[in-house]
This record gives sequence, structure tokens and C-alpha cells, in this order.
Amino acid sequence: MKTDDFGEKNSRKISRPLSLGGLRCFEAAARLESFTQAANSLNLTHGAVSRAVRALEDELGIALFERRHRRVYLTAAGRTLFQASQQAFGILEQTAQQLRQQAQDAPLVLSCEPTLLMRWLIPRLPAFQLAHPDIHLQLVAGGGPFSFHDGISAALRRNDFDWGDKLHSQWLFNEQVGPVCKPEMLPRFIALHAGQPQLSRDAVLLHSATRPDAWRHWAQQQSVSLEGCPEQRFDHFYFSLQAAVAGIGVAIGPWQQVRDDVAGGLLSAPFGFTSDGSGYCLLTPQEIRPGSALARLADWLKLSADA
Repeated sequence: MKTDDFGEKNSRKISRPLSLGGLRCFEAAARLESFTQAANSLNLTHGAVSRAVRALEDELGIALFERRHRRVYLTAAGRTLFQASQQAFGILEQTAQQLRQQAQDAPLVLSCEPTLLMRWLIPRLPAFQLAHPDIHLQLVAGGGPFSFHDGISAALRRNDFDWGDKLHSQWLFNEQVGPVCKPEMLPRFIALHAGQPQLSRDAVLLHSATRPDAWRHWAQQQSVSLEGCPEQRFDHFYFSLQAAVAGIGVAIGPWQQVRDDVAGGLLSAPFGFTSDGSGYCLLTPQEIRPGSALARLADWLKLSADA
């Protein structure tokens, strides 16, 4: 009976996995031949390293070090475990480096509303690549609801729909809008009264199916009547802006999406731009880790919007 109990106890003892922390303390002490230096290298106390090694020896049932004065020397068993632990930690470190490299090489996929993507983000992509050459950014067009199961890392969306409370959102910039038209068409579409611009009766209001209430919201905010103005409708917001560039009429232009055309003289904004109460957010599955590729992308998006 005693023999059976002894064997059963030993079986349970051998089956338990060794402490990874204890092995790390042992490897450092064996490599440096000093508990004190091992403690310094691991940012631990001398006592913590000594206790970890002693627990490892108790677990194995064999001495790993000979302790003489202030020096420690490996026993034969210690040398065997030291060689094995170095190989094991070497494999772990190599694997960790490979995983880090895979994470760095993996593309960061950003879903962005099509018009914002085309008119604001893509023109600034070279600047992002120059500032962050280590981030492989891929852009995909998409609006409204989406799923991260589609391989998307983050989504840039205007808060004009309910995305629920399961996503992490980081505010990027406010939406500011104003009527825009081709500069050469200002005399026809815009009239001045007491030095203030007003829409003329000839101003063709360009509407889009994706933002059907843009003109009505702007008019209410500005206390302006749109009665009697001719209208033309397009399937997509981008088409209404392109029609304004072509001189067909006046479109409601978000600042970020028309700023380059205004700066380049392709569009004029006689009424300026005012906040419409909405804004753009960066949506992610969980909170963005500081210093990560997503964090740097978010910071760059904010700076680019403010520039």
C-alpha cells in the first residue's frame, strides 16, 4: 500500500506543468550565475528569484544549483535543464518575432463612405504612406452598417445611423456643409442683397438620393426659403458634387469633401460652411490600443481633417 501511495503521489507530481515564471528565473540565474544579477535583469527582487528557483527544485525533486558563498553553480541536472530552457525560450522568442512580423505585414483595412473616400481620403493617402511607411493600409468603399467579419479593421462613418453599443467609436471631426457651385456660375445662381449672398431664382438645386434632406436642413438652419428654385436629382452624393463642378447647379457640399476643389478654384462657397450637427467617427471592434497602427491612423485622420 505504501508503495502504491508513493507511486500515485509521484505520478501526480510529474504530471503538473512547470511554472513558466520559475523557468525564466532559473534560466536567468543559470546564465548569469547569480540570483542578484538575474533579479536585476528581470526587474524582480533577489528573494523573488530565489523563491521561484527553490519552488522549481521542489517541483522537480532535485537540486539545480550548488549554493556556495554568494555564487551559484549548476548541478548536472541544472545544466540539463538550462540547455533545454534556452532552447525552449529561443523557440518561443523566434515564434513571437514571427507573429509580430505577421501582424506588421497584415494590411489595415479601412472601410470609408464612398464620396469621402474619393474626394478626401484617397488624395491624402500618399501623405499617410510617407508618414507611416510601416502600415499597410487598404481602403474599401462602404456606407452605413457593416460587419467586421468581412475582414474590415475599422470603419469611417458619419453618425447618421445607429451602430449600437457593441462598437468602440472615436470622434474624428464635425460635419460642416454649405452650398457650392462653379465660380463662373456665381452671377447666375447667387444674387447679392445688401452685400449678403442669396440664392437666385435661377439657382438649380442639386439633390442626391443618399442625402435627400441636405438642402432642407441647410435652409432651415439659415432661415432661407427654397421655394421656386428648380431642382435636379442624382442617385449618389458624389454625382451632385460633380454636377456642381460642371456648372449644372448648386450642391450642398461637406467641407472635407469639397475643400480641395474650393482651394483649387473648381468650386466656390459663397455662404461658407456651418456645422449640421453630425460628424464622423472611427469605429472599431474594441477600444484602440495606444501606439497601435489603428491609434496612429486615428491620430493622422484627425490631423488631416484639421489641416
